[in-house]
Amino acid sequence: METLTISTASKTYPLYIGDRIRFEIQSFLNNLNGNFSSILIITDSNVEPLFLNDIKTSLTDFENIYSYVVPGGEGAKSFSVFYDLLTYALENELDRKSLVIALGGGVIGDLAGFVAATYMRGIPFIQMPTTLLAHDSSVGGKVAINHPLGKNMIGAFYQPEAVIYDTDMLLTLPEEQWRSGFAEVIKHALIWDADFYNWLHSEIHTLADLRAEKLQYALAKGISVKAQVVAQDEKESGIRAYLNFGHTLAHAIEAGLGYGKMSHGDAVAIGMLFAIRVSEEYYGINLNLSKFKEWFKQYNFPQIPKELGADLLLQLMKKDKKAQNGSLRMVLMKTIGEVETVKVNDEFILNTLIKELEEVQ
Repeated sequence: METLTISTASKTYPLYIGDRIRFEIQSFLNNLNGNFSSILIITDSNVEPLFLNDIKTSLTDFENIYSYVVPGGEGAKSFSVFYDLLTYALENELDRKSLVIALGGGVIGDLAGFVAATYMRGIPFIQMPTTLLAHDSSVGGKVAINHPLGKNMIGAFYQPEAVIYDTDMLLTLPEEQWRSGFAEVIKHALIWDADFYNWLHSEIHTLADLRAEKLQYALAKGISVKAQVVAQDEKESGIRAYLNFGHTLAHAIEAGLGYGKMSHGDAVAIGMLFAIRVSEEYYGINLNLSKFKEWFKQYNFPQIPKELGADLLLQLMKKDKKAQNGSLRMVLMKTIGEVETVKVNDEFILNTLIKELEEVQ
């Protein structure tokens, strides 16, 4: 097992990575000295039959353990599910010493975290990610639900008490979810760590290579990048925006197709390639976009959805949280490991989208 320390302006907390450590959850809670009165485990219909009972039986020191299962998928990050969870917490008389455990992928982490952030003005919670993608979302304290007009538009910055990452739970994931999570691993390398990028390029030829020691190394490196960024900028007033590399177009694609139609990581992969193209044209440099496209093709990442069209994608991109006064701001790459946030005009982005769509086969 490996232990990382996540430090932010508001809180410092541990992150544990290891095999089958879900069975050690009671000892982790004891180390937190939280004196928790009760526990609410929030999970989804995909994870519940696999791991919920493991967590319940491992919590040996608690009598009041509650669980709530939401539907699988992005649709669970809604006002109605959020409301139902708060009602359930109130009905079961959870108090300010109660603990929420977010058992699932990024959707559950966002949803359960927002429940914890808002119930009685904030109660403690723990992230227990069950997907590779959640190595990104489980760290840093961003919690939210979706609105039909935009993803993650209603949320908070709220740090967990700990993150418990059992790599054994990832082995149940289908290939699509491995690919989705790997996109965020790549992102961390591209924005911050050229050596990590070179390691990924040389060591991870297929998604099947992400196992055992290589998986734990990739997770630890990706999380350490996130931790370094968040330590410097917890509430995204500066460099934390770098973590949104590829996300401006990604969120537009997700909104345009309908949430859940394309995985978040697949959309981010498309968005990163687009951001590299924009970077080349904006800075007048050669980042070898074709090489990146060939690399991404190894993992079967999809192409930009041609049916959405450049005009619609531009309008959806302008609804991104990073937009200011209707002006687009994108994270662009100067070189591998170095990015910055730049204001770009609509016509420039529209023309670049048209070029990207023309190349779709």
